[in-house]
Amino acid sequence: MDVKFNFPFEIDARTVYVRPVEFSDLPEDLRQQLNGDEHIYAIHSGNGERLALAKDRDVAFALARTNEFEPVSVH
Repeated sequence: MDVKFNFPFEIDARTVYVRPVEFSDLPEDLRQQLNGDEHIYAIHSGNGERLALAKDRDVAFALARTNEFEPVSVH
C-alpha cells in the first residue's frame, strides 16, 4: 500500500528549540551584561547552533515566531 500519511506535526528547517541556559554556563563577557539573572533562554536551530538568547521563555517564543520560526521547548 502506497498511501501518504499526514503527521500531526512537521519538523523542518523552520523549527527551532528553546531551552533554559544557566547563568554560570555563559561566557564572562555575556554574564557581565546580564545583571546576574539566574536563567536566560537560548534559541537553537535543528543542528544545535545557538541563534539567539532571550531574557525569558515568552520573549524567546515571541522572537522565534516574529522571525517565522516554529519554537519548541526542550528541557
